[in-house]
Amino acid sequence: MNDVECVARKWGNSLGIIIPKDIVTEENLAENEKIVVTFKKKHKAKEFFGMLPDWKQPTSELKHEMKKGWE
Repeated sequence: MNDVECVARKWGNSLGIIIPKDIVTEENLAENEKIVVTFKKKHKAKEFFGMLPDWKQPTSELKHEMKKGWE
């Protein structure tokens, strides 16, 4: 099984992806062949900023707390 990063593009009323030729060759895929695709969205770092607006604990305290188990 291979992991490939693809970009979903508008295709009519749907979205489509293109399977790169090297994967097609490696997996021996053919036209009209049924395949199984597993989807996992690649998150951008900027999506996580601001998710914890009530987080008031300073970074230095968090770092000190994490080091407790290593001492």
